[in-house]
Amino acid sequence: MLRSRLARAGIAAAVVVAVLGLYWFQPWKLFTDTYVDDALPPAATTPVTSAPASAPASASPSPAATPAANEILASGDFVTHEHETTGSAEIRRLADGRHQLVIRDLNTSNGPDLRVWLTDQPVIRGTAGWKVFDDGKWVELARLKGNKGNQVYELPASADPADFRSVSIWCKRFAVSFGAADLTTT
Repeated sequence: MLRSRLARAGIAAAVVVAVLGLYWFQPWKLFTDTYVDDALPPAATTPVTSAPASAPASASPSPAATPAANEILASGDFVTHEHETTGSAEIRRLADGRHQLVIRDLNTSNGPDLRVWLTDQPVIRGTAGWKVFDDGKWVELARLKGNKGNQVYELPASADPADFRSVSIWCKRFAVSFGAADLTTT
């Protein structure tokens, strides 16, 4: 009788451990992909140069009618950390003054709790670079929309792009970078 109870308790404990392990690691994500194809902002906008029809020919266009061009401030290519990762990233200042992180052609593994981080840490290749990004200043832009494709993330108004030198696909659950890109000023 005692052996039977111990056996059932052991089986119940093993089931609980297995369920918790599956929840924590989510191994099925290694075999599933999420594709994203966000509309990418144009590299540059064409300034408005014509004066309104009612204005004299010698009048110059008003500053409000001449938007600044979208501008790439920094860019870089992803390197592999915990999981094979390729693609490129760039920080853009839009004509309206907002900033966006644009990730092009991302290809990485899916995983539990993946985030997009801007950090002040340099990208270090290999296993030495897996865990450096939470050592300094960082800002989480959002959960990763998908592990493949083109993605656009808004930077919060409080984040100065000049404060950041890299972007990481960060697994928050295990505190490890799947891949990262150095953002070099253009």
